[in-house]
Amino acid sequence: MSTGRRSDSLAKLAARAGFEVEWTDAHGTVQHVPDSTLASLLECAGLPCANATQIRQSTSALNAEQSARRLPPLITAECESAIELPPSAVRAGSHYRIDLESGEHIEGRFTTPRGESALLAPLSEPGYHTLTVNDHRLTIAVAPPHCHTVADAWRARHGDSGPVPPLWGLAAQLYGLRRKGDGGIGDYTALATLAKESAQRGAQALAVSPTHAMFSAAPGHFSPYAPSSRLWVNVAHIDPAAVFGAKAAHDASVAAHAGDAWRELEAAPLVDWQRALPLKLQVLRALFERFDTQERPSGSPLAAAFEAFCAQGGEPLEDHARFEALQETMLRDPGGPRHWRDWPEPLRDPRSPDVATFAEEHRREVDFHRFLQWLAAEGLSNAQRCARDAGMAIGLVADLAVGCDGAGSHAWSLPQDMLQRVSVGAPPDIFNQAGQSWGLTTFSPRAMHNNGFRAFIDMLRAAFAHAGGVRIDHILGLRRLWLVPEGESARHGAYLRYPFDDLVRLIALESWRHRAIVIGEDLGTVPPGLRERLAAHGLYGIRVLWFEHDGKGFIAPSRWDPHGVATTTTHDLATVAGWWRGADIDWRNRIGQTLARADGRDPVALEHARRATDRLALWHALQQSGFAPPDANPPPADDPPVNGALGYVAATKCPLVTCPLEDLLALSDQPNLPGSIDEHPNWRRRLTLPVESLFADPGVAARVETVVRAREAVARTQADASAADTGADTRDANPTASGAPGAPETKPTP
Repeated sequence: MSTGRRSDSLAKLAARAGFEVEWTDAHGTVQHVPDSTLASLLECAGLPCANATQIRQSTSALNAEQSARRLPPLITAECESAIELPPSAVRAGSHYRIDLESGEHIEGRFTTPRGESALLAPLSEPGYHTLTVNDHRLTIAVAPPHCHTVADAWRARHGDSGPVPPLWGLAAQLYGLRRKGDGGIGDYTALATLAKESAQRGAQALAVSPTHAMFSAAPGHFSPYAPSSRLWVNVAHIDPAAVFGAKAAHDASVAAHAGDAWRELEAAPLVDWQRALPLKLQVLRALFERFDTQERPSGSPLAAAFEAFCAQGGEPLEDHARFEALQETMLRDPGGPRHWRDWPEPLRDPRSPDVATFAEEHRREVDFHRFLQWLAAEGLSNAQRCARDAGMAIGLVADLAVGCDGAGSHAWSLPQDMLQRVSVGAPPDIFNQAGQSWGLTTFSPRAMHNNGFRAFIDMLRAAFAHAGGVRIDHILGLRRLWLVPEGESARHGAYLRYPFDDLVRLIALESWRHRAIVIGEDLGTVPPGLRERLAAHGLYGIRVLWFEHDGKGFIAPSRWDPHGVATTTTHDLATVAGWWRGADIDWRNRIGQTLARADGRDPVALEHARRATDRLALWHALQQSGFAPPDANPPPADDPPVNGALGYVAATKCPLVTCPLEDLLALSDQPNLPGSIDEHPNWRRRLTLPVESLFADPGVAARVETVVRAREAVARTQADASAADTGADTRDANPTASGAPGAPETKPTP
């Protein structure tokens, strides 16, 4: 098909499939997606379009799927709102029955005028209810008015009496936590300890980096935002002693000859994934051998717990374990295929007889990977239990990655639900003129609709399973995602629309069912009105210190968005100390990300000069808010005001503030530098202090005290304002943001 003027039929097919054939770039210019890109993306979406015949056939297939005469497997609705069925799908006089989750049922007949949509009366009970129309059954997912909120979490813990105080918590990179005996990788036991220790200081939440399942056979693939599966858990963070005790773990370590190497890795400043993960798996394999030969034959309580876990995990767990065993077999030979698409054809289908035969012949290996998932789930669940037992109202806040690696178990297990041969990314913008391609895939919106959103709901449930909250990475993807054909430049992509209303309702419903808050990472190119719609559903955004700037200076804490969760920084951005020192500028220059200027001026010197201006602006903001001496000059670049910055963010009226451990420790280096792979030690930095003694450090203790005092001051201000409003005739019952701008329209690479 010609790459010049676009074919009307191709453009119409693409638009019908949800692709935006035109989009507006960061400069406000309308861009037209080339025919070649549309054709590639349609092929990836399972809609052949190489010629006029294929376009007609693909159009017919879409028309059938989207027919107004067809009832889908699942529709979403909201409590107390009329439920609309597709027009022409139901005839007037048709009998219907709604079976509610509570066990009650409602019956009636449609009285729909010809040509109009059939309407069901509003339902007041949230849940997944079954609608039967004549002989056709479908699910109605009825969402509550909003997600479980921070206030809901506090009241569930402390009762309805009294005001809800402004809460605070920590943010931690799990792999970077340090404790004695961890073998060089932060583990779930360290996470549990951190939760208990921080709760004793008043923290109500602990946000943690993604714990999705990675690749046991590929230890060099360790970015937590590029997982193998978002349904299962990262086994690298297992503590071998957590379930079976210290003696069993010691015996397994001896059997695996891990002693000296284990201690060497534990003492290192960076995680050595290539050595540490295989070594931990050797120890866990020795532990499994003992379990498989002693515990399972005897039918011990631990064996019963494992069997119950496997029964609950069912086919999805078996699929993941089979994938892990298959990939290990494939990679055993040097140069073996890492991507399942390059495996022998019969092994590419998880339902093929060949895969079943492989699983039967390698039953013990498959069971080993189910065993690992059991231990990982136990460890993560215990960390959340420790957080709540120690007094946290929220506890762990899990991180849900925007996608998964197309070469992983999620894509292999659910090939019909996932987009194939595409990468999620971001279009060119002011900050990244080449655009971004993150090497991730995600769900197909067509498959979502046709399969009743089954895979999306399962993913949400996995995210909520061991947490009191979920942070959704790049939540802008609920409305649209920039997709790039595999192997193409990020420039050659297009936006694909997603069913925003359906997805938000399902998130709210699962949030309500799990009694867990939801935070959306909304730091990209934000469509107008999106933040307001998310806020209406009780879904919090993220407000980062570096982006709370109105062009004249940093926005005062009192003006920050009350519908956001506040923080000093994120894993992709400079720490307070690093920003003040300009460490991020130097790192980008060191690895070749600084572009030469046409006028010959030194770009690094200019960046540092701009940063000096920004430092002065931040210092003035700290002074005006009382977090820096009013008459003092800004400290030098090597003396960052970390305490003041943490206090400044903690003084906002946001319902929750999260403090990154890197800032509590006043570290200069950030966890990840977007745009780099091996040039910067991404996802490898370990904390300088063990979790057991973290809060005993005077600097950490002082910064925590600053945060606590700032949150207490906000509580007093709110109480005073509430008292002043008492008895007033009118007042704003639903305050909105003060118009403070959000982040620059860019999204860092995962």
